[in-house]
Amino acid sequence: MILITGVAGFIGFHLADKLLSQNINMIGIDNLNDYYDVKLKKDRLKNLRSRYKKKFNFLKVDILNEKKLEKIFKKYKIKKVIHLAAQAGVRYSIYKPSVYLDSNINGFFNILDISKRNKVKHFIFSSSSSVYGDQKIYPIKEIEESSKPLSFYAATKKTNEILSYSYSKIYKLPISCLRLFTVYGPWGRPDMAPYKFTKAAFENKAIDVYNNGKHERDFTYVVDVANSIFKIIKKTPKKNFYQTVNVCSSKTIKLMNFIKIIENYTGKVIIKKFVKKQKGDVVKTYGSNNQLKKLTNIKRFTPVKIGMKKFIDWYVKYHV
Repeated sequence: MILITGVAGFIGFHLADKLLSQNINMIGIDNLNDYYDVKLKKDRLKNLRSRYKKKFNFLKVDILNEKKLEKIFKKYKIKKVIHLAAQAGVRYSIYKPSVYLDSNINGFFNILDISKRNKVKHFIFSSSSSVYGDQKIYPIKEIEESSKPLSFYAATKKTNEILSYSYSKIYKLPISCLRLFTVYGPWGRPDMAPYKFTKAAFENKAIDVYNNGKHERDFTYVVDVANSIFKIIKKTPKKNFYQTVNVCSSKTIKLMNFIKIIENYTGKVIIKKFVKKQKGDVVKTYGSNNQLKKLTNIKRFTPVKIGMKKFIDWYVKYHV
């Protein structure tokens, strides 16, 4: 049985969809916190239930609740874990760091340690491209410097990497660390740029354009991310018990060009308020996905123009 934590989240929802579509037994847990609209999270779960009926097993559980987690591992004989539950948001972490300690450090340790105690065969978790901080050489490879995070969120993700690496070496727990780059797509997070900019376009409201529009991002389509994780589940690291993999499109786009894509698809001119670079922001993300391609044999990744068309189509259906 496969366990997905954070199954009501953006990536968790799409991964559960992928597993269930392949008739793979899984159980999902989530605490349904209110960091963003809980209705969206519940609608994701409703969507999975409507299509997969009893095949979709969900339990409302907080990863800080060690006793409940232990019971789940024992009852469902969990053999593989995809740990996606986390407190997200770079900027939010600057103002509410204690929230990140609870979920991203203590919660992560609970899942990691329980996985070790229950002899899980493969522990996969989502890290972030934010661990790289500001880089000078692109595309960023997994071997590049990642010990100078610019936000507390990034610091918690780097802590996850260090803790998990030590567990893999001490206890021989097979672990895959996935550094995700700016994931977007249908059912996306309302606090992220694709959602915020699209919402502003339809509501004729202004957006803050950080760093005066000079940011660049490696946007990675969520279905590509789910497909990548699905393939990595079977790629258990056996020799060294640990592998770090960038999950990205390896294509970068300037922020102003990204906004233009949204304007073209919505037929709206977005009101822009240009502001300075914010605390915790990196100027550019652009990862190498050579290792991901080698590991999964995935050859093509969704171009941002196509991915944003799919996102906006979903947004209109869900909201407008």
